[in-house]
Amino acid sequence: MADGNSGTIRYFPRCVAKEGHFGRAAKQLHIVQPALSMQVRSLEAELGTPLLKRTSRRVTLTEAGALFRVEAERTIRQAARAKDSCAQRAARGDGRNDTDRLRG
Repeated sequence: MADGNSGTIRYFPRCVAKEGHFGRAAKQLHIVQPALSMQVRSLEAELGTPLLKRTSRRVTLTEAGALFRVEAERTIRQAARAKDSCAQRAARGDGRNDTDRLRG
């Protein structure tokens, strides 16, 4: 994301898309609903397309929202694998500074 904030990538598939309601999603995330709404609107503006169809009672995914959800979930899983790989390497004592070798 252009602003470097990966929070919305986590919030969107796990809560907003799953809950179908900003208020419930915000409660689950322990943040206020207006802040969550602003983050999602900012993401939509950045992407240039709506991700959600909003009504007074519920939100549902647009086609773009469904695609974003799939890709965001994939990104979250990959980030978790990368973190686990680094942690396992460090636990084996392989966490030395290899930046010169990696540049190579």
